[in-house]
Order: sequence, then C-alpha cells, then structure tokens
Amino acid sequence: MANDRSHNYSIKQLSAEFDVTPRTLRYYEDQGLLSPERRGQQRIYNAADRIRLAWILRGRRVGFSLAEIGEMLDLYDLGDGRETQRAVTLNRCKERIKALEAQREDINATLTELQGFASLISNLTRDHETGKWIHAETGEPVAHFGP
Repeated sequence: MANDRSHNYSIKQLSAEFDVTPRTLRYYEDQGLLSPERRGQQRIYNAADRIRLAWILRGRRVGFSLAEIGEMLDLYDLGDGRETQRAVTLNRCKERIKALEAQREDINATLTELQGFASLISNLTRDHETGKWIHAETGEPVAHFGP
C-alpha cells in the first residue's frame, strides 16, 4: 500500500515508518520541505510527501544542509523529467564526496601524528637523578618533551 500514489499518511504513521519525531516532520514543514494537506489541525501526508521525506532524511545522513536539500527537491517539478534534479544532485554528491575524502585525509594525518606522539610518550620514563625525561629503552634524553 505504501507504493499507492493515492495513499495518505498521518504524522504518526510517517514518524513511525521513518523513525523520526512528529516535531521533526513539523520542522521540515516549517522549513518548506514538506507541504502536507491540512484538515483542521490534522496534517495529511501523501505519497509525494513520503518520497520527499525519504530524500530529506537521506540528504541529512550524508551531510547536506536543509537548504541544499530544499534546492534539490525544488528541481523535481521543472518539467524536464527530473534531468536537472539528477544532474544537480549528482554534482552535489560528487562535491560532498571530495570534501569527505579531504576530511578523511586530514583525519588520517592527525591519527598518524597522534599515534606517533602516544608512542613517544608511552616510551618515556623520568630519570630520577636528573629529573629529565628519557627514552625508556635507550636511556637517551628526549629534549622535545617537557623540561
């Protein structure tokens, strides 16, 4: 029944299906990302809203801002068979991949530095006669670690 384009969903149903709070759905509505039908105080979501929500949540998981997600969603109804939406989304995904790969390189460099520093520190001992730090295995003073 979820594939039925005429099926409607309550806020409770969509919240449960996507494991988000009703407050989250209302927030996405406030941001203009979802536009459920209103019947009094009740929100009625349709199949298009459900698809948009899936897009929003996937976009959030991969690090897109709500503004970026909104821009990509707005391209859905251009009348070009979603070619522009596809192209823009693909470009944004590639940009995000490059940014994440750069972050990964930075993280890997930081990890290497930290591992080296931790290794240095773990191999130090204080020479009780001089009060200086020495390499535990070689007995050599370590000038670049403290006084």
